[in-house]
Amino acid sequence: MQWTTIFKKELLENWRNFKWIWVPIVFILFAIMDPLTAYFLPRILETVGGLPEGATIDFPMPSVAEAMMMSFNQLGMIGVLITIVISMGLVSSELKSGVYELILSKPVSYTNYITAKFTSILLLVSVALLASILVAWYYINILFGSISFTQILISTFFFIIYFMLILGIVMLFNTFFKSQGMVAFLSIVTIIAINAITSIYSHVLTWSPGLISDYIGVYFYSGEIETETWFSLAIAIILTIICLMIAITTLKNRAIE
Repeated sequence: MQWTTIFKKELLENWRNFKWIWVPIVFILFAIMDPLTAYFLPRILETVGGLPEGATIDFPMPSVAEAMMMSFNQLGMIGVLITIVISMGLVSSELKSGVYELILSKPVSYTNYITAKFTSILLLVSVALLASILVAWYYINILFGSISFTQILISTFFFIIYFMLILGIVMLFNTFFKSQGMVAFLSIVTIIAINAITSIYSHVLTWSPGLISDYIGVYFYSGEIETETWFSLAIAIILTIICLMIAITTLKNRAIE
């Protein structure tokens, strides 16, 4: 009951802040932007004109897998930034305003407090990801060719796990700092560091969560899921749990202080 109450409170607050409306819309816009641009850009340039007489425009048309990965890559960059922005004040804002002390002055479990907030924002991001990828898949099917709906669902699930780790990292820094700006900055730096290290040592860190997007691309091109993908997902889940456990412990230590 306690966990459910906090969870419903967070859902209601996200609705009052219109996050359930604007977050999916923004995700959808960025998911379809690159594929639509790649398809219509040659026609736009031909219509606008201004090219020398006899000049031709020859842009290679992306394959259906390439078009789909355009959407995933955009969400992997802009979507991550939006996710950090909407979650950077989950706990830090309440620490700063004093609401945190008011809530936990009652017999509220630290675990319930952290996990309910985490689950509410994860649900919002998951819905936004699913909606945006499905819309992108619809347009890509029309413009570039068909791709399996099963592949879309499985790939979306993989991507949600990656975003779950992002939220775990943000939640961790939420309990350390009262400044939302500091939470966002350190979260971004951590994510960049993970991706940079993974990129440099990708031949060694084959189980890194930073490779999940790459494995999704392989899945689109080959239709087969690499074995390392499952290990990357497992590592992402484990790291998320560790982040949440540290966040809970940090809040307990704050209460003792």
